[in-house]
Amino acid sequence: MVKFGIRVRALREAAGLSQEALADAAQLHRTYVGSVERGERNISLINISRLAHALGVSPWYLLSDDESEGK
Repeated sequence: MVKFGIRVRALREAAGLSQEALADAAQLHRTYVGSVERGERNISLINISRLAHALGVSPWYLLSDDESEGK
């Protein structure tokens, strides 16, 4: 969960998005996105998909350890 959150935060920051902007794009609450980024949430597949879509990557990329896969 922590590695997933780190990847979400890195992609969000690289895209120049605030937590609130990412949450809006993913149809999630800002505090939920924050808890995901801190590794506090065992996130569901639907929310993984929403975040991936909002970040412009595949859901697999968010779950992968390989930086080059799935973008």
